Amino acid sequence: MKIYLDNCCFNRPFDDQKQLRIKLETEAKLRIQEDIRSGSHQLVWSYILDYENSRNPFRERREQIARWRAYSKANIEEDEKVMDIATRVNQHGIKKMDSLHIACAIAAEADYFLTTDDEILKRAIHIQDMRITDPIGFIIEVLS
Repeated sequence: MKIYLDNCCFNRPFDDQKQLRIKLETEAKLRIQEDIRSGSHQLVWSYILDYENSRNPFRERREQIARWRAYSKANIEEDEKVMDIATRVNQHGIKKMDSLHIACAIAAEADYFLTTDDEILKRAIHIQDMRITDPIGFIIEVLS
């Protein structure tokens, strides 16, 4: 199974773990990472992940997230197809950067796009080409 984790997912373990939701999403994301390492899931990476991560002001976080690129089985670069898909996704009220992430997942033919971004999750119903959920939802669907 191919999965794409957006930058919010990669950063979730660095968020304040006092909130139950954040703690649960972190635990689910860490389990997904274990499954990627073991080969149960294939990670999709993209140029937009590289770009967004490069803008992270915290060096340690930036470096830890960048290491995940080595686990990816696909690396999507910007091309006309990605830009066309991103334009369509953006028309559903999803921000440009988020639209590019989703477009890369669609172009890679990923099975899931994982995010912790509430705005994306609210609008996910409009994106027919991709199954969009959070790490907890993914764990429930895949392991049920």
